[in-house]
Amino acid sequence: MTELKLRPVREIVDGVQTLEGGGFPVRRPFPTERLDGVDPFLLLDQMGPVDWPPGEAIGAPDHPHRGFETVTYLLEGKLEHKDSKGNVAYLGPGDVQWMTAGSGVIHSEVPDAEFKRRGGRVHGFQIWVNLPARDKMMSPRYQDVPAADIPQAESEDGRVKVRVVAGESLGAQAVIDTRTPISFLHFTVKPGGSIDQPVPAEHNAMAYVFSGEARIGPESGAVREGQLAVFGPGEVVRIAVAPDAAGPAELLLLSGVPLNEPVARYGPFVMNTDQEIEQAITDYQQGRFGEIGV
Repeated sequence: MTELKLRPVREIVDGVQTLEGGGFPVRRPFPTERLDGVDPFLLLDQMGPVDWPPGEAIGAPDHPHRGFETVTYLLEGKLEHKDSKGNVAYLGPGDVQWMTAGSGVIHSEVPDAEFKRRGGRVHGFQIWVNLPARDKMMSPRYQDVPAADIPQAESEDGRVKVRVVAGESLGAQAVIDTRTPISFLHFTVKPGGSIDQPVPAEHNAMAYVFSGEARIGPESGAVREGQLAVFGPGEVVRIAVAPDAAGPAELLLLSGVPLNEPVARYGPFVMNTDQEIEQAITDYQQGRFGEIGV
């Protein structure tokens, strides 16, 4: 039996601090001047963590999307989602929403009224996944998956735990349906723990560390909090935490089949041509995306 090839770390990118939505702080590995994206992923934002005083929590008020999918994975806080297709949902710790914007949708993600009144910590992730040209004008779709329904697993020694948002790991299979083959795994690795996670050879792959320090790849190079490791070709990603580490590491392992299609993007619209972007702007301005609450 041929041994599977470990993926080397091609580059390590530091996340950039910026503001998004109504002005909430995010740490963004891409898109930045250094890294535009990792096909089929268009954006990765770590939201916070930020502690809001009572009455001051903010989010992302009404805004449009077309041509891709938005994924929100909340670790702490409480958000209210509304969109122009009539979907209303409340996200709490561990919940996932996977919104396929397709032909066009207007949505908002803001702290719910009770959370805003009392204040508290918000921490989570927003990820944009591109849609292939054939799906860019599909009917919008919304998947709301509560924390209790996200499959979880752990290694035999108990040092590696995983939440499987998309794809599979340690025998657990995701419940979310994706338009392109995607893997989205949240690992918690204790000191002395390690895992060799299979990743299909045809996928692009990356790992974002958001807590602690992980040793990643065959080189066992250190990837610290706020850093993104982009992998080269191979079939397995190796993740470990040194036995003498101060604490566990937490990271997202993301991979997906690249679309290898032209990308035209303008703010909340991602299409294949400039003409399609112009049409998206016109359709939005003429009210064809609908309205929230209507």
